[in-house]
Amino acid sequence: MNSTRQIVEKIEQADVYDAAIMTQLERAKNLSSKLGAHIYFKREDLQPVHSFKIRGAYNRIKNLSNRESAGGVMAASAGNHAQGVALSAKKLGLAATIVMPATTPDIKVNAVKQYGAEVVLYGDSYSDAADYAKKLQVEKGLTYIHPFDDEDVIAGQGTVGVEVLEQLPEVDYIFVPIGGGGLISGIAAYIKTHKPSVKIIGVEPEDSAAMKKSAEAGHIVNLKHVGIFADGVAVKQVGTNTFKLVQELVDDIVTVSTDEICAAIKDIYLDSRVIVEGAGALGVAGIRKYDNHKLEGRHVVAINSGANMTFEQLQFVAERTLLGSGNETLYSIELPERPGALKGLLNEVVNGLSISEFNYRKSDAKKANIFVGIIGKSTEDKLAFEKRLCDYDYRFIDLTNDDTAKTHIRHMVGGKAPNGTKEVIYDFEFPERPGALSDFLDTLDSQTNISLFHYRHTGGDQARVLIGLEGEQALKRSDLPSGFTLTKVSTPAAKLFL
Repeated sequence: MNSTRQIVEKIEQADVYDAAIMTQLERAKNLSSKLGAHIYFKREDLQPVHSFKIRGAYNRIKNLSNRESAGGVMAASAGNHAQGVALSAKKLGLAATIVMPATTPDIKVNAVKQYGAEVVLYGDSYSDAADYAKKLQVEKGLTYIHPFDDEDVIAGQGTVGVEVLEQLPEVDYIFVPIGGGGLISGIAAYIKTHKPSVKIIGVEPEDSAAMKKSAEAGHIVNLKHVGIFADGVAVKQVGTNTFKLVQELVDDIVTVSTDEICAAIKDIYLDSRVIVEGAGALGVAGIRKYDNHKLEGRHVVAINSGANMTFEQLQFVAERTLLGSGNETLYSIELPERPGALKGLLNEVVNGLSISEFNYRKSDAKKANIFVGIIGKSTEDKLAFEKRLCDYDYRFIDLTNDDTAKTHIRHMVGGKAPNGTKEVIYDFEFPERPGALSDFLDTLDSQTNISLFHYRHTGGDQARVLIGLEGEQALKRSDLPSGFTLTKVSTPAAKLFL
């Protein structure tokens, strides 16, 4: 790879504005007031394809040689990169073929088709689509446009950094989402060359932290599994070029939970009245997670990298926002089975706080575990509630960070299996496509009895299911169809309520 100086020269020579726009830098008044810093949103959601990806795709395709462009271009993507390549090819008069997973929501497929690209649906995951794209590339003589690990792509994304420094010369911190690393590599290369005092902070989801884990290991790490919410950054392996640049130039990488991302989506909405996608909110989530004392009084930019969210995901976001902002807490509370016990809990302990969830089903003659969601305005409300629980001798467990509780149990009906039942609980993910569930069930032994099943559509291209199987025989991951992942569940919430 060329030196950082040569990458910066490519950034300074990049002309992406026949396809992309110079996006505004918008002050976030509410968030600034809340955090005591000068917070700004770099509105890449305003790009023609609602994502920064148009910059890198256009710069790469524009710089193709005549030989490379003769047969047309190809990409594999489930969303933003696909739209960037399709529009760029259209602008430059080239044919484009985009391979997308068969699980890709129609809204994303149609967005690519409207730019005139040929869409090929293949496989259940990005990896399946990418492998097939490389095969087609050879067969058809097309040029593959990599989503991040390419110098021209990195240079195109680096024009975001050029604009930030022009728009806010006094910038102190820039928080950048990381997937494969193309965006942060380009921004960091330019900013660190022209104003090295600026801190470049990368932000990744906790369940897709390929760059952070690679940085900690000192070499590129291939994740076995990535999260399904912030799909725009769900990369199992970062690029060789991008990893080197991040190691050299990036000051820190922070990770955030799905709940914290959802809370950041709300923060952005309150300031700009736009709903960004999960990956697009990472910058703001990182700011909220970072040491506020370091940011106090500073000029801080969050790159709002994209807004291609399916409408069906909004319900999930709204659900998780209260948890991510710290305003909702989930509890299991042990309640004695006696007349008036429930009324006593409400009067003595809840005592005027708002209840978001209250699930109860008698399953024991002496005691019951109830599932309760409490909404408070501050940490003090939470601590006061827990103190009252202790004062009145209620046994309780905080389930706020228990993923099984948040994803499944709070939406389920029923109760625990009958006493003496031998049951194993699994959490598994599978591609959200017709026939996928049947494919999974076909892997089960014909004698296996399903004792519990919970599925809830969240608008993504992957589904999560909680399943209980009677007996002691464990499922083997090797028996699962391609694209399926399986985890045995033994969380506190599962033990109490399932």
